[in-house]
Amino acid sequence: MNEIRTVEAGKHLGEMVHLRGWLHNVRRLGGVNFVVLRDGWGTIQAVTENDADLAPLAGCALGSVIGLAGLVVANSQAPDGLELQQPAITVITPIDTPPPLPLQKRQLNAALPTLLDHAVVANRHPARRAVFRLAAGAMAGFRATLNARHFTEVQTPKIVASATESGANVFKLDYFGRPAFLAQSPQFYKQIMVGVFERVYEVGPVFRAEPHDTVRHVNEYVSLDVEFGFIDNHFTVMALLREVVAGIFAHLEETCAAELALLEAALPAVPPTIPHIHFAEAQELILQRHSIDVRGEPDLSPQDERWLGEWAQAEHGSDFLFVTGYPMVKRPFYTHPDPARPAYSNSFDLLFRGTELVTGGQRLHRYGDYLAALDRAGYPHEPFETYLEAFRYGMPPHGGFAIGLERLLMQLLGLPNLRLATLFPRDLTRVTP
Repeated sequence: MNEIRTVEAGKHLGEMVHLRGWLHNVRRLGGVNFVVLRDGWGTIQAVTENDADLAPLAGCALGSVIGLAGLVVANSQAPDGLELQQPAITVITPIDTPPPLPLQKRQLNAALPTLLDHAVVANRHPARRAVFRLAAGAMAGFRATLNARHFTEVQTPKIVASATESGANVFKLDYFGRPAFLAQSPQFYKQIMVGVFERVYEVGPVFRAEPHDTVRHVNEYVSLDVEFGFIDNHFTVMALLREVVAGIFAHLEETCAAELALLEAALPAVPPTIPHIHFAEAQELILQRHSIDVRGEPDLSPQDERWLGEWAQAEHGSDFLFVTGYPMVKRPFYTHPDPARPAYSNSFDLLFRGTELVTGGQRLHRYGDYLAALDRAGYPHEPFETYLEAFRYGMPPHGGFAIGLERLLMQLLGLPNLRLATLFPRDLTRVTP
């Protein structure tokens, strides 16, 4: 008898198979009994008219771990058009207390705090699990796209000696009697590694000690980081980002069709060229269309981003929009200025359905420019000595970007809160589970 998973059942029509998983549901309808098993991929139902077949489940609550054997039969009325007949049930790990949330329901209608408090169980629900299967697919698509372009994956330290951008937004540690910080970005290290491999990427956690209590921020998230050398300017970086985003969604379409269908998620079409607008022009557009003067502001508000997303959809039919040329005062010291407009930067944000998804741009690459930039920012040189060494001994023009994985899922699935796209969120009040 073949040991299979639910995802493989369609390949075994007419065969006796054995599955292992959790008791997802039991239904008794007019003399016909249904037992639903859930494994790590999906669910499958077994049907029987013989009450004795259910005898092993006496005293078992939903969530008990079971084995289920049966004959795979096509049935258009069954979920996914398949069911098991002639079932034989074995109990592997019985439980007598039902889960704190009704995992057998199609939707989890619990309040967000309840979902997060019981995430170790809530994440077993098919809809919750589908979110994180898509997360895995997004990371796989990210890696595959870059591997095909000769990038090398790196893993950089998460305990660092100096803050990447500013000391106000980092978690400070006592590192054997001396100060250290949780990395708020792999920025310094991925730039350094351009001098080794030329093209690098990383998938890993980053930590932001920002006291945000909003639906779109958490204090630890997964960052998909890229850095590469021998670019012309930030438009070279934007072109690669377009390929990466397209690669992620193509991979999801190929490998996660069941999860996308379960969550009723529509994948966006990534245009061959994503439209772009300069920051200053975006502010003028907002003034013209909404009679709100945001000129002089160094950044875009969430409402500004939503308006620009609506404009991109109306004018270009695009779920995506690049905003380029953010003011230098709002970008980190290592950002390359626009040679033609030095007050603005060779940087960009990518908006996805009206929300910032990606930040990136061209970096400084000359040692002397770094010394001058640190002086302008009022930063001492000493904490950055090892970082600066890479530039002292030759670095090409380079740039990169970082995609927030949870923000990508939030926008793709239309989730109302970033925490619903986060496996175990860390925010101002939550450090468990």
